[in-house]
Amino acid sequence: MMSNEKGLQDAHVKIGAKQTMKLVELDQAAEVYVAEDAEFRLISKIESLCDKHGVKITYVDTMQHLGKACGIEVGAAMAAIVKP
Repeated sequence: MMSNEKGLQDAHVKIGAKQTMKLVELDQAAEVYVAEDAEFRLISKIESLCDKHGVKITYVDTMQHLGKACGIEVGAAMAAIVKP
């Protein structure tokens, strides 16, 4: 379980690969969470984007855990916290 699980639900979060990547590209992501069991091509794509934009990635063990941390019932491959 994630220690800051409550924080993810309180923070302004965008969930899903498309939304997350868009935020990073627009330099609006404060931090990105990636599920380790997400599709490899998605993980490598977001890793290189975050690397390019200097965004910190936190890895979560499963998509199920990440979804739950974001307060949704389904799994999520990735999520981004929107910069305040």
